[in-house]
Amino acid sequence: MVIKMIHPEKIIFGLDSFGDIPRDSEGKLFTQAEAIRQVIKEAKMADELGIDVIALGEHHRADYAISSPDTVLAAIAAITKKITLATGVTVLSSDDPVRVYERFATLEAISSGRAEAVLGRGSFTESFPLFGYDLQDYDLLFEEKLNLYSKLLDEKPVTWEGSTRAPLKNADVFPKTEKGKIATRIAVGGSPESVVRTAKYGFPLTLLSEVLLRDSKHILSYIKRLQQSLDNKLIQLQFIRTE
Repeated sequence: MVIKMIHPEKIIFGLDSFGDIPRDSEGKLFTQAEAIRQVIKEAKMADELGIDVIALGEHHRADYAISSPDTVLAAIAAITKKITLATGVTVLSSDDPVRVYERFATLEAISSGRAEAVLGRGSFTESFPLFGYDLQDYDLLFEEKLNLYSKLLDEKPVTWEGSTRAPLKNADVFPKTEKGKIATRIAVGGSPESVVRTAKYGFPLTLLSEVLLRDSKHILSYIKRLQQSLDNKLIQLQFIRTE
């Protein structure tokens, strides 16, 4: 594996949100609708201030308002000019790869090329029973759906068969993007298996792990494990620090 250091001037600064429900000055909780509108306002301000990216997470629970981040990002796209519009993350395991492609291709069109799909298995698992999936299939769901999604990114007719969704035979999916491919990253919590899977498909890797980011020794240890696992493959690493 080749490790390439990033020049400090290329470090990007972004914001992320799950649509947390805030309280007003009197301590009263905002409604979920108000929380979503607040995120959209914050994103507009971030764009005006030159922030590089905003990433919205997907949850299906009362304490977070955003269950459909790509929909909220589409609203943000209509009122911003430069900011990259990412998810953080889209839970691919409990979604359908075809619909994920379609939604992000649509967001790509609305935003004139600023969409970025960040896909993950989901550290919160409320979406699995909600959409009829068995948590015992946690790894299989992500593996198969990532396999299908990677084929859809080529924007050509796809023939595919697996055990987690209906097969496809020479299926073409729309809309097509102007750039020819949706920018996509895979977010992992740090397991070597997840990293190897990401490298196998050639996706950039987003690593969000406070354990690893606590000090440089953890990062160097992690990189050494990657070298042992991936031989000479090149993989793009993105470390994210949240506060």
